[in-house]
Amino acid sequence: MNAAPLRQRPTAAAFAASLLLSGSMTSMADCEVHSGAKTSALVELYTSEGCSSCPPADAQLNALPEALAADAEFVPVALHVDYWDYIGWKDPYAKTHFGERQRWLAGFSQQLVYTPQFFVGGDELRGWRVRLRDQVQAVNARPAAAAIRIHATLAGDAALALRVEATASTTAGPAALFLALAENGLASTVTAGENTGRTLSHDHIVRSWIGPLALADGGVHWTGELPIPAHANRAKLEVVAFVQSAQSGRVLQALSAHQCATSGAPLSE
Repeated sequence: MNAAPLRQRPTAAAFAASLLLSGSMTSMADCEVHSGAKTSALVELYTSEGCSSCPPADAQLNALPEALAADAEFVPVALHVDYWDYIGWKDPYAKTHFGERQRWLAGFSQQLVYTPQFFVGGDELRGWRVRLRDQVQAVNARPAAAAIRIHATLAGDAALALRVEATASTTAGPAALFLALAENGLASTVTAGENTGRTLSHDHIVRSWIGPLALADGGVHWTGELPIPAHANRAKLEVVAFVQSAQSGRVLQALSAHQCATSGAPLSE
């Protein structure tokens, strides 16, 4: 499904980036992780339950571990947009600011905004059915231009307490960090619109979003809480993170720390 083409290049003020730490929140007591020397590929899917062509892309994101090389480093996120809600089905996971972020990213190459649309490392990926594996490998081949460290603990039933440090190369220019919480194992039975009668399964759906957190003088230190959505299955939550250039849209580093949830020990990627 296609929307209108972009005419205006986005500004740094419209910038968005994200951080992802994934795993079972119920088994994580106290955990610290940090990123490694190579760039982990942020794989963003812009999708909608009101879009009949989106379910295959949703399935592709769900199956990334099987689709990519065994040594691939990647951080998947599904951002549901609300601009198709008017055609009959209101996507329960959609947020207006995800569509704004999509337009910001697409503006760097003056591309259309549409669903399903993949971005890998901040760059749009056409032909994702055959090119996703190679694009992730290309991102992994780049030395990381930023570093992320996360300390996470549960703060009761309603939030995850985070202490986050991010730094970026001085040659990378203005950059920012975003924080997100995603959930796996979600499903919807659609009763209207293009997917009427279908039951849709989802992983990596972003539920909470904080930022942008600008890197001042090449770094940022953030302490706070990331809300856990009401009725969320805590065993299937992911907390997530990345640093992104405000000038080019390129992702400088992404961090997936799902190992923390099972071991509880400090790990590096």
